[in-house]
Amino acid sequence: MSNSTQLDNVSVVKKSNIYFDGKCISHNVIFPDGTKKSVGVIFASSLRFNTGAPEIMEIVSGLCKVRLADATEWTSYGAGQQFSIAGNSHFDIETVETVDYVCHFG
Repeated sequence: MSNSTQLDNVSVVKKSNIYFDGKCISHNVIFPDGTKKSVGVIFASSLRFNTGAPEIMEIVSGLCKVRLADATEWTSYGAGQQFSIAGNSHFDIETVETVDYVCHFG
């Protein structure tokens, strides 16, 4: 992960991914080497995301609480922080304020 405020030399898929009745909206970003990430926003909500591949969620702005599949406690994350999720798993997220994020797959 980098502290950069932008992603350079990428292709962006124009069609948005809309989840949970519009509470989470993202766009897929593809790098020259084929690496895929999604860049999105999660509005005030409590949601459960399922994962296929392992993911790293980078919080760009906002504040949220997260509970990973094997955890009983919630952990808070804010701008500049990240958390990892195992593949074929899930996590619960509660946005305290609107969250901008980058999801790194694999």
